[in-house]
Amino acid sequence: MSDVITSGRPAGARWYTRVVGVLFGLFYAYIVWQAIASLVAGVTGPLGLNVMGWFVWIMAALVPVLAFGVAFRLGQKHGMLGFALTLFAGLGLAAVFWLNILSYATLNAAVLLG
Repeated sequence: MSDVITSGRPAGARWYTRVVGVLFGLFYAYIVWQAIASLVAGVTGPLGLNVMGWFVWIMAALVPVLAFGVAFRLGQKHGMLGFALTLFAGLGLAAVFWLNILSYATLNAAVLLG
């Protein structure tokens, strides 16, 4: 009975949660990595970042982590296809947010710098 999880399925039946989660997690991690790289580049630049710059780049790093967590939690209740689609939808949300941050930082660079 110890190999049965709360949903009544054998413990090995949820292998796809780990595999699909890791594969999508790499894409989420790439967005976070790019946000942190941009934050470091802004801080080490000649003018540095002001409070608005810090807020924008920290949010750019936090939103993909939050989107992954919410999508992972919501998608766990569904089968493999539903889980993958939920993570894909969260990745789309994180990617759109990332593109918005990039366009804002490109068009309003003077507002973000110290």
